[in-house]
Amino acid sequence: MIRRLVRGIITLLFGAAGFYLDNVLFKFLGITHLGESFGLSISIFWTYIISFILFSIIGFLLAPACMKFFLALVKWLESRITRMPIQELIGGSLGVIIGLLIASLFRGSFAEVPFIGPVLSVAVSLFLGYVGLIIGIKRKDDILGFLPKLRGDKDKDKLKAKIKQTISGYKVLDTSVIIDGRIADIVRTGFLDGILLIPGFVLEELRHIADSSDMLKRNRGRRGLDILNQISKNEHIKVEIYERDFDDITEVDSKLVRLAGILDAPILTNDYNLNKVAELQGIKVLNINELANAVKPVVLPGEEMDVQVMKEGKESGQGIAYLDDGTMVVIDGGRKYIGQQTTVLVTTVLQTAAGRMIFAKPKVVLEKSSEEFPHEINALC
Repeated sequence: MIRRLVRGIITLLFGAAGFYLDNVLFKFLGITHLGESFGLSISIFWTYIISFILFSIIGFLLAPACMKFFLALVKWLESRITRMPIQELIGGSLGVIIGLLIASLFRGSFAEVPFIGPVLSVAVSLFLGYVGLIIGIKRKDDILGFLPKLRGDKDKDKLKAKIKQTISGYKVLDTSVIIDGRIADIVRTGFLDGILLIPGFVLEELRHIADSSDMLKRNRGRRGLDILNQISKNEHIKVEIYERDFDDITEVDSKLVRLAGILDAPILTNDYNLNKVAELQGIKVLNINELANAVKPVVLPGEEMDVQVMKEGKESGQGIAYLDDGTMVVIDGGRKYIGQQTTVLVTTVLQTAAGRMIFAKPKVVLEKSSEEFPHEINALC
């Protein structure tokens, strides 16, 4: 129904253009007098009717292409505008307004130009509006710097604080950090401030995961939705939903990077690949895994710890144990202690992007070695 209505409006506009063009031709070329010189009688009324019908038919045929072009133009403008910083939007808008105001001053002069006066008025308005847009974007810093001076220094400080709070107060959550669940504990402690922004496309991805036929994926998706409910009920932080989507992008990670770039906000994640891609594009990333590694207890070589050997390691004779915070302890010669609680001596601590690894040896083996080879041990010490 709407498409038919739009098609009818385009048809009428083309017909009106034909009517106007016929009027201009009669006044400018004097077709009536030209026809009389050849012995032809031309009726103005019927030329208007024929022009209106002919251009209406053309408009009816071209209406689908016009609608397609208009929708593509709107989508392109929307994608460009959403990527523009707020300062450029404000500067460009003020430039367009000033350009159109200047064009309105010349409108009276163009009205006196015969035949093409209205066309010139529209052309000059478009030209000055475009020039104002370009100047407003290029000189946005000067324009935004001049406006607060009209209000005084006090209002200027308030405006800067408000803009800073609006732009930098957001923290964008991705799907992985929601499913992980540790974000709810961090929020509960009160360490995070500002506004947690949950994009609509992230919610949609969570919903698809929760509706998956795979039981593991379904449980992960439902866990993510439960975590969101916990966060939204927390009084320590505010949660908002960002409804706008980016139709020109298919991947959720790329959409997150685009959104974070527009808002100049950090991304909360524990996805290693998203972390690297965002950093390459200059987006700040708050990685939950890096935070967890930073607050883990510091273990130094030479310290003793009691661990339970859980399984066999990759290398021959190795045993694997885990600390309470999930840190993996690789025990050289610990295979025979699988299933037992034993005391180990830390030899090396390795910090990687994925986390911290501790290498150790059973204390019993070390003590036995020192008893069998006391001179060699003393020489090494």
